[in-house]
Amino acid sequence: MLSEQIKINVRFHEVDSLRIVWHGHYLKYFEDGREAFGKKYGIGYMDVFDLGLLTPLVKISCDYKRPVKYGDPVILDTTFVDCDAAKIQFAFTLFHEETKEIYATGDSTQVFLNEKNELFLTMPQFFTDWKKRWGLIV
Repeated sequence: MLSEQIKINVRFHEVDSLRIVWHGHYLKYFEDGREAFGKKYGIGYMDVFDLGLLTPLVKISCDYKRPVKYGDPVILDTTFVDCDAAKIQFAFTLFHEETKEIYATGDSTQVFLNEKNELFLTMPQFFTDWKKRWGLIV
């Protein structure tokens, strides 16, 4: 299982008048997780873009469990979800660094497009090679 954890620094401007993080910021945190994962495992947006491909987000969801407050020590775990299809899927868990209480869970799906915005129906060769490199295909 490939995953990356990052610390989320909740900034003052991310909270509302109730002193909790506005719900839309959770999706931004998921984006931070995807970027950190990509950097760690060599499958970042620019890595793919440099191959002439795009990976648009086609699905994202967030299940809110409890509110994040300003000053909370927050960790985001981003885990790659392997599948046989030509897509990149992640599962997210946002939790309190010390108590491990879960704030939110979620998932996202990205697909592969070529420079003409045509959808890949099979895995691009680089993605097959990437999966082999990380032991996801033997």
